Amino acid sequence: MTNDNASIVGKPVKDMYGTSFGTVLGILTHIDGSIQTVGVDCGSEGFKQIPYEQFVLQGDVVIYIPGWRIDAQKILREKRLTIKRLKALTDIMSEHGEAKSDADLIHDTYKTKLMELDESESKVKDELVVRLDELDNQEKAVKVILFDAKVQHRSDEISDAASESIQMHCNNLLERLSHERIEVNNVQRRIEEMSLESMELMQPKEEMVQESAVSYLDTSGNTCLLYTSPSPRDATLSRMPSSA
Repeated sequence: MTNDNASIVGKPVKDMYGTSFGTVLGILTHIDGSIQTVGVDCGSEGFKQIPYEQFVLQGDVVIYIPGWRIDAQKILREKRLTIKRLKALTDIMSEHGEAKSDADLIHDTYKTKLMELDESESKVKDELVVRLDELDNQEKAVKVILFDAKVQHRSDEISDAASESIQMHCNNLLERLSHERIEVNNVQRRIEEMSLESMELMQPKEEMVQESAVSYLDTSGNTCLLYTSPSPRDATLSRMPSSA
């Protein structure tokens, strides 16, 4: 969204699923003129000041983006880039062994960055769990209203038109809650997949461990045969009955 202050004041605010959120009442700016927060009149829910980065202007409507989505996108973006760089660095180190000492310095920097992102990621995971709980509670409340409206309609307390209106609005709200739940679950899955990828990069690979073991045996000159798997032929012979 551009920093044209007058372009958003007075405009309606909706969430990402089209539900009305309120109206932009005003803005709070930094000393340099950039927008810091947006004041939104949320009707019966009162006045809210929300960070500017959580809004996107689309035509004559300002779209509100929830905080969990902003935080999750930031973590995923930074972690994806860090993992890509670590992979590229690992490839360079494997192709040019002589550059290992120089690359180790950068490698440690990226590993430290990943650990820092893991801490931030933990907070985002907590946000997502809290949001799922909120969605579950909202869904239960809407279903109670929807079922009670059916009871009232059956007992002739409300008209057909009122019953249909309640059902339409409740179903729309349930659909919106379902869409957001799916999105939260998808974000959780992407975070878990990236966490596994990060763990693989942070842990020594099997071939590197084997290479270290071979290198150790070569230099020490001492080998110890701990266990040798029997060959298929040996296994067959061991099962054959004795000729005695």
